[in-house]
Amino acid sequence: MKYLIWLLVILLAIWAFKRSRRVNSDAPKAKPPATPANMAVCLHCGIHLPQDEAVTGEKGLYCSTEHRAAAQDRNPV
Repeated sequence: MKYLIWLLVILLAIWAFKRSRRVNSDAPKAKPPATPANMAVCLHCGIHLPQDEAVTGEKGLYCSTEHRAAAQDRNPV
């Protein structure tokens, strides 16, 4: 009787091992990270954003037209 119990334990362990490997192999593969676009920094608030989304001003790049206007209204130090 004890050999039958050991056989069941071993078969259960093999089944669980195979099942876990199958579940992991069916999982979607992680996508490689996208290549970063050219990034710009808003001169007003310092946020990083893609350069093609940045707003160009006289002094540089900004994240929005409001920040461009606010930065250009400030007096130079």
